[in-house]
Amino acid sequence: VSCYVMWRTVLRGISANLVQGKRNMSQSCLAGKVAIVTASTDGIGLAAAVALGRRGAHVVVSSRRQANVDRAVATLQGQDIKVTGTTCNVGKSEDREKLVQMTLDQCGGIDILVSNAAVNPFFGNIMDSTEAVWDKILDVNVKSAFLMTKLVVPHIEKRGGGSVVFVSSVAGYQPMPALGPYSVSKTALLGLTRALAPELAQSNIRVNCVAPGVIKTQFSSMLWKNEDVAEEFMKQTCIKRVGEPEEIGGVIAFLCSKDASYITGETITVTGGMNCRL
Repeated sequence: VSCYVMWRTVLRGISANLVQGKRNMSQSCLAGKVAIVTASTDGIGLAAAVALGRRGAHVVVSSRRQANVDRAVATLQGQDIKVTGTTCNVGKSEDREKLVQMTLDQCGGIDILVSNAAVNPFFGNIMDSTEAVWDKILDVNVKSAFLMTKLVVPHIEKRGGGSVVFVSSVAGYQPMPALGPYSVSKTALLGLTRALAPELAQSNIRVNCVAPGVIKTQFSSMLWKNEDVAEEFMKQTCIKRVGEPEEIGGVIAFLCSKDASYITGETITVTGGMNCRL
């Protein structure tokens, strides 16, 4: 009996060590990596920064307002995450260049870009949208996503490869009422992902996309705070609730990890089971 007890104790110890080893690997799978996350002081962007940071990456956060940057940096530092922060309006070329240069100066390189910045200055019938609305939405949501990628690719190449993740939306597959121009811009990101993936694969850079459903962020508050609108969305989901930012952050971190090393050119829908694609 004592021999049986001894072996059972040994096996338990081995099992515990294996589990702990796997846990430590998952917690440090991005150790030594540097990740730029745009629009990352709140919502999905901040959740992505937290998820990447918890896995060992040094994250570079940014948004247009210094106070928001300071708050996000303090939040991440409070979780023992290596973080650098700066203001950045991704719609301005000088701000994009400043963000990249500051990352190089302070972190020594770039491995990951998460392009999360987006605007929606219009709500209504698409035929009532103006040229100025389209210029603003396409400049920030699509063009800046590509131009940020173009800026960071040479530096990711120097590190032997890495990952780019665009944050699209379920609206990219199924345009939402009153959000026509925004929805079209999110559809464009699906195409940008597919267009970039084969070219950048030659440099060992994977390009993927996430398409969140209705997530509990300030940006989408008009969708989930309105009970009637929220109820309509709930009817379309299998999981009868609004998603949390952390549930998108984890998927983004996965796409940037070795666990996703054979995935490129793909969009992962994270929608609670909304029927938006095959």
